Amino acid sequence: MAYPRSFLGLLLTGFTVVALPLVGALAYSAWNTERLAEQSRNAVFSASQAARASRSLVNRIGSIERMAQQIVVLDDPEIEADYQRVHQNFKQVADELLLLPLDESQLSALNRTVQQEQALYDLLSAKPRPKLHPRDMSQRTGELAENAYEVLAISYLVADREVARLRANAETVQRRLILLVIFGTAVALTIALALTRYIARPITQLDAAIRQLGGADFAHPITVGGPEDLQSLGERLDWLRRRLAELEAEKNRFLRHLSHELKTPLTALREGAELLNDQVGGPLAPPQRQVVGIMRDNSVKLQRLIEDLLDYQRALHAAASLMPRIVPLDALVREVALGHELAMRAKAQRLVLKVDKVAVEADPEKLRSIVDNLVGNAVKFTPAGGSITVLARANGPEAVIDVIDSGPGVPAEERESIFDSFFRGRAKASSRVEGTGLGLAIAREFTEAHGGRISVVTEGGGGHFRVRLPRKARTLEEAA
Repeated sequence: MAYPRSFLGLLLTGFTVVALPLVGALAYSAWNTERLAEQSRNAVFSASQAARASRSLVNRIGSIERMAQQIVVLDDPEIEADYQRVHQNFKQVADELLLLPLDESQLSALNRTVQQEQALYDLLSAKPRPKLHPRDMSQRTGELAENAYEVLAISYLVADREVARLRANAETVQRRLILLVIFGTAVALTIALALTRYIARPITQLDAAIRQLGGADFAHPITVGGPEDLQSLGERLDWLRRRLAELEAEKNRFLRHLSHELKTPLTALREGAELLNDQVGGPLAPPQRQVVGIMRDNSVKLQRLIEDLLDYQRALHAAASLMPRIVPLDALVREVALGHELAMRAKAQRLVLKVDKVAVEADPEKLRSIVDNLVGNAVKFTPAGGSITVLARANGPEAVIDVIDSGPGVPAEERESIFDSFFRGRAKASSRVEGTGLGLAIAREFTEAHGGRISVVTEGGGGHFRVRLPRKARTLEEAA
């Protein structure tokens, strides 16, 4: 299915499609409500008309009964004229009743009443009029009145019948509306779920593209479908990918050239200093040997600084691309700590290892670098004859690594900046303690890349660094 031209158009289209079943259900409900209201008005009108016409019919019957008795006794033309008008009114009221929705019993009673009244009228209007006895007339008019009251009694049932019919219609409409609401909601939710996947597809592609760039994956092209504005955004992201790939290549070339350009003269400088120190070119006076020693030591220091800087740049790039797998933390910590055994022996330092058997899901090389930097930092700042303790244990969903030394510790004013790049602090243990200030910065980068945290523990004397790592690697969503 083709997408609209803009993302806003896509949202409006989706909203319209989702709203259609609900709007249809609302329109159907309004139509049924209006129809039910119309039926209610008709029912009330019919009931009121039936009651009014029935009462009027009874009143006319009463007048007819009195006038019929008077005509039989008095034989007065004026009374006959009045009787004729009452008869016409009676017929009009009867015709009105016949127009109402009456049932068979009501129609039968009304027809009997009309026939009896018409027969009485024909009898009293006949020329010559037969001689009638008042008692016979009373019997005839009494039967007519009884039929009229029967019509009146039945008319009261019209309201009850209409009310029952309205109640039944209302219940039917209610059931239909409930079913319609359930069905309309289900259809709307189904359409909404389908449209959510349809609308979210280009969003998911954008999210994957951004994660691809964040993971420094510049090799695969970025393609985003959907509306034209999102496709244009995808094209811009692909341009950014190409540009970042070019910058990455330029940076790598720069680092390679820098390494080559700096190491080549440094190597010549070091070799020359070594040759002079070995007195290959002839014997040196003590002041000359002192100058050569300074040259040699500083060339070694400069080369180490350059290598550390290049290693730090590589570490920053590597922190963004972890390759986690199950790593036995106890074995890795023991192996890294024992790797510093010769340096510890040279300073007569004592190593204490207390590692529990625990496994973590991490990048083994990055994890090794974290422990190596912490242990190396402890060896560097612990004075001769001191002790270094390395602990590793599980703490719920986390793995905890502690590296504790008997050195001077970290001053309170330096605890916030000790993990910054190139920060070296004050070397209290020995004036010969030197470094680039990158080891702890690399440890922090790798720790945070795993979703963990590294900190300085303030309790106790000496230096105490603690690393907390999740035992299960983070997903891409959690890492973001």
